[in-house]
Amino acid sequence: MQKLGQHFLKNTATLQTIADTLEVGENDTLIEVGPGHGELTAFLIATAATSNGAVISIEKDHSLIGELSALAKKEKPGLLTIIEGDVLKTLPDAVTGLRGYKIAGNIPYYITGKLLRVISELEEKPERTVLLIQKEVAERICAASPHMNRLAASVQFWAKPDIVALVPRKDFSPPPDVDSAIVVLATLQTARDPIDPALYYRAVRGIFGQPRKTLLNNLTEASSEPSKREDIVRHLQKIGIDPGVRPQDLSIENIITIAILPIWG
Repeated sequence: MQKLGQHFLKNTATLQTIADTLEVGENDTLIEVGPGHGELTAFLIATAATSNGAVISIEKDHSLIGELSALAKKEKPGLLTIIEGDVLKTLPDAVTGLRGYKIAGNIPYYITGKLLRVISELEEKPERTVLLIQKEVAERICAASPHMNRLAASVQFWAKPDIVALVPRKDFSPPPDVDSAIVVLATLQTARDPIDPALYYRAVRGIFGQPRKTLLNNLTEASSEPSKREDIVRHLQKIGIDPGVRPQDLSIENIITIAILPIWG
C-alpha cells in the first residue's frame, strides 16, 4: 500500500547504484531517508558492513517500523538503527556529533525541497547526499546559467550536484506518474566565498522573486529602499552585471557578488 507519497523501488541494479554512489569509506555512518520496506536498506547494510560503518534509517510511517525493526535484529548490534519520525524534524538531532556521514534515500517527491533546505542548514553537513527524486527536479537542481533557478542557486551554494542515472517509472511499485533520477550532491569542502549564508539566501529570495522579471526589477522590489533604483543600477554596473538580465542568466558567483552589495538595508 502506498502511504505518505511513497513509491517503492524494485530495480536491484538501481538500488546498488545508489549504494555505490555514496562512495562509503571506513567507519562512515549512512543516514537513510524513508527506508520503506527496507529495499535500499539491505544494500546500505551490506556496504556499511564491509567498512566498519553503520546505518541509521529514519521512517515516518509507523506501520513499517515493525518490519524494519525485525530487519535490524537480524544484523549485528549497532549496524542498523531505526528511528521513527519525520526526517525533516529528526535529521538535525540524528547527525549531531557525526563526522564523515552520508545521506541516501528514495524520498517522497513532495519533501524534496524541504529536505534539501534542512540539509543546507546543518552545522555539520554530509560528505555526500544521494537521492532518488523526480527527474524534473533533479534537472532543476543541476541547472546552470542560462537556466539558473532558485532551487539550483540554493543547493549549489553548498554542494556540487550531478545526475548519476535516470530511472523509469516502471521500476517502482506503485509506479509514479513521472520518471525519476539519482542525483548526487557532493558537499563543497571549501566555501565558495567568505559570505554569511543568511545574506546569500536572502539574495536568492530577492533575485528569484519573479523569475520572468529583470534582475533590476526584482532587486528594486526586494530592497529595503525601492526608491533607490538608480543606486542599484550603479552598483550592478560597478560589478559588471547588466541590470536588464533575467535571474536565470546569473551564475552562483554572480549571486554571491550581488548578495554583498549595499542595497539590502
